[in-house]
Amino acid sequence: MAKTTICILDDEAIVGNRLKPELEDEGYEVETFTDSMTALKRVDETCFDIFITDLKMEGIDGMAFLERVKDRCPKSEVIVITGYATMETARESLTKGAYDFIAKPFRIEEIKTAVAKAKKRRENPS
Repeated sequence: MAKTTICILDDEAIVGNRLKPELEDEGYEVETFTDSMTALKRVDETCFDIFITDLKMEGIDGMAFLERVKDRCPKSEVIVITGYATMETARESLTKGAYDFIAKPFRIEEIKTAVAKAKKRRENPS
């Protein structure tokens, strides 16, 4: 069976650098991006199973990225992570199709749990 693929987009390289090995240890195939334009080019080539995206970034922000992903890859699950967590951004993210919304700073376990649930939902849509 093919590995679940994950795309991590965060303009802070440390986020991808911390999450990538942790998620790979769980058996996922992970690609990281610090630039939204580069990540979008990759989305045009392939739909990852799960996307993890920051909200506040230069150029195309996480909300616009979320919309593009859901438009291009409707079966993909998107987890939004942000240091600017408000009820409005959480609501807007979920309304636009995000599976989960996690405030920074987060614990690695929070991301692992969200990813496992997103994977399960993707495999068994109700």
